[in-house]
Amino acid sequence: GVIITKGLTEQDGTTQRESKGSSAEMGGCRRHYVNSALVASTITTGCRGEHHRQSEALGMDAAQPSPTVEVKLFKRRWVMLFIFCLYSMSNSYMWIQYSSISNIFVRFYHTDSLTISWLAMVYLFTYLGLIVPVMWMLANRGMREIVIVGSACNTIGAWIKTSSAEPSRLQVTFLGQFMSAIAATFILGTPTRLASLWFGQHEVSTACSIGVLGNQLGIAIGFLVPPILVHNVDDLDELGYHIRVMFYITAGFTTVMFILVIMVFQDKPEIPPSQAQLQAKHILSVGSSYAASLLRLLRNLPFMLLVVSYGINVGSLYTISTLLNRMIIGSYPGQEENAGRIGLTLILSGILGSFLCGIWLDRTKLFKQTLFAMYILTLIGMLVFTFTLSLGHLWLVFITVGTLGFFMSGYLPLGFEYGIELTYPEAEGTSSGMLNVLAQIFGIIFTICDEKVIDKWGTLAGNIFLTCFLLIGTIITGLIKSDLRRQQANVENCLSTVSGTYFCVSNVIQFLIVDAKLTHPTVSDYRKTFIWSTRSKMCTI
Repeated sequence: GVIITKGLTEQDGTTQRESKGSSAEMGGCRRHYVNSALVASTITTGCRGEHHRQSEALGMDAAQPSPTVEVKLFKRRWVMLFIFCLYSMSNSYMWIQYSSISNIFVRFYHTDSLTISWLAMVYLFTYLGLIVPVMWMLANRGMREIVIVGSACNTIGAWIKTSSAEPSRLQVTFLGQFMSAIAATFILGTPTRLASLWFGQHEVSTACSIGVLGNQLGIAIGFLVPPILVHNVDDLDELGYHIRVMFYITAGFTTVMFILVIMVFQDKPEIPPSQAQLQAKHILSVGSSYAASLLRLLRNLPFMLLVVSYGINVGSLYTISTLLNRMIIGSYPGQEENAGRIGLTLILSGILGSFLCGIWLDRTKLFKQTLFAMYILTLIGMLVFTFTLSLGHLWLVFITVGTLGFFMSGYLPLGFEYGIELTYPEAEGTSSGMLNVLAQIFGIIFTICDEKVIDKWGTLAGNIFLTCFLLIGTIITGLIKSDLRRQQANVENCLSTVSGTYFCVSNVIQFLIVDAKLTHPTVSDYRKTFIWSTRSKMCTI
């Protein structure tokens, strides 16, 4: 017992003083407990050795100590998430504000509908051009830096547009939209990163859904507000005035968001929020190049199948959002305001779907099953919308579009979260970036092709075109093999903690009943033994 105490003193100067007090309480029984405690220590060491063997399989250095099990949640996380939602909302609003009143902008700028569609597609092309450096920044730079740069570009783009409310300044409009598109590149990969860095394992899916919700809410407002602010009047000067007012309101709001981002956002919490994030931080700190991370993702077959199916679904959503005004006006002439309200219904129902799916995932962790069910229901919703659009009942269009939006928009956070599960512990920004790349590519292809199909054969043929691809996406989703790596990391840490507690308690009981010969231990005996065991650091409870 004296030798053990001396060894503990060398490790921790405070242990000897605390152990002496406990020794006085325990008397001669202490010698027997040391033997029992050493058993628990040996078992704990064996568990740690197993952890290191698992770590080596993931590329970790077994010689390095295990990361601390301490995790903590900060209240600031909800404020940051709320500010990000508003900032993302302003950006997606600027993406769709032209498409929601495309017929008005066609007349104002003396151009064709395809050119106005390009004002939305410039977001998609810009994302493809900048996604690689932005993914690198998400993986290697602080989140505060990423959000500030994106918010600055968003604000600059909004102010440029204020000087484009003239029929001869279409090029200025494209420049402002391009700056906003740069901001979108920084925004789209942030919800997963923000949720993983700041939120606990039982709220991360909900947080990601709320982060995506901001983007969807902006699209909803983009369908609602422009038809209200910009009326289809004959006088171009009056029309330009209304457009200018709309642009100034947007610029003012983005400026406020930029100031709030600077004031509120931080890179990451001092203490990780979950065991999975703690492990990922430890694993990635060993060293892993960005190129190697990309190669691992490209070789991950389940993830690549998800990338394709996600791209088809979200690309179809982009196409419907871009061309919805034209689809509605083609079947219901003169219904510009109702077309905006239908677009609002599409997105608001999607917001509800995203939020409910996030809560569902946090409670059940049924990623593959939920994703597959949502895809099937999206396909059914698209079929119903396709064959009821031209029946002449506007109220029916509201219902079918709302149903389609619930499942199609609700799919967005599911894809993000499932992608993180399949690729853990790779950087969240890298996996979400690859998902968005295919979404932008399919969005561009579908929008251009669908517009050509509508020009030649009508809206029905255009919707059937999208339905066929959604069928392909549903089949691909069914082929994805579920491999929930992040959940497995959390479970392993939980089992490790339970195992350590069990062995500690069992050895305390062994000491009291067997070694100390106490056939009827009192509560005081248990208390003193637990205090001694934790103070002497022979085991942790």
